[in-house]
Amino acid sequence: MYWTKAFIPTLKEVPKDIDSTSHKLMYKAGLIRMLTAGVYSYLPLGLAVLRKIEGIIRQELNCRGAQELLLPVLQPIELWKKTGRDVQLGQTLIRFVDRRGRQFVLGPTHEEVITDLVKNHVNSYRQLPLILYQIQTKFRDEPRPRFGLIRSYEFIMKDAYSFDKDEAGLEKNYKLMFEAYNKIFFRCGLAAVTVEADPGVMGGSLSHEFMVPASSGEDQILYCANCKYTSPINQKQDSFDCPKCKAKLEQITAIEIGHIFQLGTKYSKVQGANYLDEKGALIPVIMGCYGIGVSRLLSAIIEQNNDKDGIIWPGEVAPYSLLILPLNMSDTKTKEFGFKIYDDLSKQGFSVLLDDRPERAGVKFNDADLIGIPLRIIIGEENLKKKKVELVIRKTKESFLINMESSLVKINQILKKL
Repeated sequence: MYWTKAFIPTLKEVPKDIDSTSHKLMYKAGLIRMLTAGVYSYLPLGLAVLRKIEGIIRQELNCRGAQELLLPVLQPIELWKKTGRDVQLGQTLIRFVDRRGRQFVLGPTHEEVITDLVKNHVNSYRQLPLILYQIQTKFRDEPRPRFGLIRSYEFIMKDAYSFDKDEAGLEKNYKLMFEAYNKIFFRCGLAAVTVEADPGVMGGSLSHEFMVPASSGEDQILYCANCKYTSPINQKQDSFDCPKCKAKLEQITAIEIGHIFQLGTKYSKVQGANYLDEKGALIPVIMGCYGIGVSRLLSAIIEQNNDKDGIIWPGEVAPYSLLILPLNMSDTKTKEFGFKIYDDLSKQGFSVLLDDRPERAGVKFNDADLIGIPLRIIIGEENLKKKKVELVIRKTKESFLINMESSLVKINQILKKL
């Protein structure tokens, strides 16, 4: 992509009511724009990162036997009344009545819908186990949207559901999803911690939250820097010594990025999702539920990967792998070589952004730091005379002056490490 053709509306200043690091950087780097409080448009750079995150999620779930589907956003209120969650979620549910007088909600989650689907198509133990998932926009009427994508009315979520014939099967799938989540967050460049949590209105017997330590988080947890032990804050707690290594626990702020639940039969019993076992008995399906805040990950990644100059994208989620910076587009040789190396790298399969704007070098460097592409190729007139280009790693600011002929080899070597 040529920068002159791209929609990257970078800003020097952001609105005063933007108060978290990730929210500020997403605005300044042109990743998102607010339509109204708690509702955002994803611009091309932001959407590119979201698609990379979704790709990682799909890879990790598909290789573990999960199957993707897409469920309706519009859900009849009757499903929610059947489980009682229309009352439990109260005003969080966004409700409306259609022209025929039917009552609907805009889906904040899909336990009721997926259970209704499975009960009509799974009726034998031979069809179990089963893991289904989707990546979809959800809607919740939050009392106070804040921190940009961290707490919003409209957000993107990956929700997966496991269906088993017994508790042993549930525990196996729960462990499978636990491992998948750790791999997903690692690939996204996140240092996540896990906390045993309260299942809340979701129900079930066991629940774990995946948290990212960040100053803009909404949750408080206890954390041991020595052995990485993590714990929810217990109001009755009278000691802050780590039970594993006896070091002092510190209270830190974190963003919840994932939550998994052993639901058991909470939904299957109420909604009649049963199967026939080996003896012909009718048994409620055992369920698990596994959520990831996909749009929240965008914020969390930036919270943990930034410096004073801007975003530092981890390699696997970066909107582009390479940024080409010809410093003087009015110089014919610089311009020609910029387009040549862009074409060569694009043909090699690299995702490349070429800054072909007729801007000063300082403007280009500032924007390069801000949008955080992992590796940049700087083309200057003096280096070009020596048949050399400069490679700069965004994260470390490490610089390499290399021969143009060997640039592809060096680029490949660096990108594999990012």
